[in-house]
Amino acid sequence: MLEQSRHFGHELRTLRRAARMTLDDLASRVHFSKGHLSKVERGDKPASPDLARLCDAVFEAGGALIALVPDERRRTEAEPSQASTGDEEMWSMELSPDGPSRFEPLGRRQVVARAAASAVGLRMGLPRPPAGPEGDSLLEMSRSLFGQYRQLGQAAAPEAVLPALIAQTHTLRSLALRAGPRTRAGLLGLASRYAEYIGWLVQETGNDLSALWWTERAVRMAAAGGDDHLAAYALVRRALIAMYRQDAAETIDLARQAQGGHLPPRIRGLAAQREAQGHALAGDYDSCMRCLDRARALLAVPGAASDSPVIGPTSLSDPVAMVTGWCLHDLGRPRQAATVMDAQVRRLPGHALRSQARYGVRRALAHASAGDIDHACDVVAPLLPTTIAVGSATITADLRRLERTLARHPRNSAVRSLAPELTAALHFVSVQHPSS
Repeated sequence: MLEQSRHFGHELRTLRRAARMTLDDLASRVHFSKGHLSKVERGDKPASPDLARLCDAVFEAGGALIALVPDERRRTEAEPSQASTGDEEMWSMELSPDGPSRFEPLGRRQVVARAAASAVGLRMGLPRPPAGPEGDSLLEMSRSLFGQYRQLGQAAAPEAVLPALIAQTHTLRSLALRAGPRTRAGLLGLASRYAEYIGWLVQETGNDLSALWWTERAVRMAAAGGDDHLAAYALVRRALIAMYRQDAAETIDLARQAQGGHLPPRIRGLAAQREAQGHALAGDYDSCMRCLDRARALLAVPGAASDSPVIGPTSLSDPVAMVTGWCLHDLGRPRQAATVMDAQVRRLPGHALRSQARYGVRRALAHASAGDIDHACDVVAPLLPTTIAVGSATITADLRRLERTLARHPRNSAVRSLAPELTAALHFVSVQHPSS
């Protein structure tokens, strides 16, 4: 770590002197103190990933400075367990009256062992689903219910929604086993969308391994229903997990795998967005902007979002613009990012509380990184109750980055006023999700 700090400090000093810039000049550009920058240059203090991004942008280093500061959140990703697969897999869910619940996939041997030890057994046989118009009606009602669950997921903590989603997914999967070919394909396709959404919500709890497990189940159900496209979108979801781990290379690699020419435009467009975010993490501005242009063209293709339910986020009126703001911040251009996100956050629907918290915290982080400390505090203060309500580990990660950024300005009155509420909010979510 000491050697890395010295290497970064040496490179930073070399670039600064080549640009004929003083420490005071650099401090005014990146909004870190002159004293802090001096210690970083001497190798006495390690540079944070945020400082590396800002300095990389100032000196147009193309990611060279970013690469010298490995982010502590990067870690080797374990694969989800494959011990139980296919139709041999049983699902067990326990619900307690005081709120906590637990889900666990079981192999049939485990189920037999548990049944032998249980005092009471319950078996429920589902009827054969209707065919023809009645089967279509069942699917339509289930799709409508999925839309309502998505809205509920925007306003409530994942733990409040997951039990019902898991139960509905199980019901659809079980009905599909008894249905005719046409109805079976529709039921499995919809069950796969439920499972994919569960994976995203599980990621929001901070459990990446379980999120990957659910995403894999979604792919299997979709393939059994004749839809091979969801496997590509699963790569986009895996890239999201890599992105939150700050792993630029894996984010880019996974996103590129999901951009084959035979895939629907929406999946390729969402994958191009994710690739752009990977390039932003790596400090590659030109590649990031090219990917965003490609995403914009693909997502504008007529009918790109015509599937029901729609794959991917639904609360953003202009997802490419919002992601552009996100990328600009990671590229060390926080003032540009703040301008973009100011406009886009205002366009979020009122019911999309999770999205308002996610992008609102990002917006505040951009303003704080740009030195607009008072405004950053004004932006995030009303969002703190929402961040508690939606219980998101990923939003909390950005909230912690914001806390660290604001901590560099301890004499600011807005920071001092916000600090107790911000600390309380972070403490509450850390109790909810200890891994966040």
